[in-house]
Amino acid sequence: MAVSQELRDGLIGNIPSLRAFAYSLCGNATRADDLVQETMVKAWANFASFQEGTNLRAWLFTILRNEFYSQMRKKGREVEDADGQIAERQAVIGNQESHIELEELKQALEMLPEDQREAIVLVGASGMAYEEAAKICGVAVGTMKSRVSRARKRLAEILQRDEFDLAV
Repeated sequence: MAVSQELRDGLIGNIPSLRAFAYSLCGNATRADDLVQETMVKAWANFASFQEGTNLRAWLFTILRNEFYSQMRKKGREVEDADGQIAERQAVIGNQESHIELEELKQALEMLPEDQREAIVLVGASGMAYEEAAKICGVAVGTMKSRVSRARKRLAEILQRDEFDLAV
């Protein structure tokens, strides 16, 4: 199948957003880049299944999200530290409050059900509209809003705060 210039431009134009979403999921720039690259390869290989005129961005985000979850299932609970960056961060002396807060947030996110975690990352951390996040996850907009609301309430409980807002 010949890929139109419009689709090629759309693919390239979505890379920054895909990279930001990938980074929000895995928290590592190198892994995020690898995830985006794998998304691009899969999208290119499957352009025949893409219906022109539909939402290319949502299609790409869905591929990225599915690839991330596939990788997570394969890796289980392993922690990659080939370049020693994690070990170096553990030896940092001084003000580590923000690092501790980030780790607490990561742990709290892991305690959420998968659907709520996905919703809060797409809407809260990635700044996506409810409509777009709902389309990526294949649910109704109201369901997405409900998931985000429940995730915020649960994060506030876990982190012992009056309320929780992931927006920066």
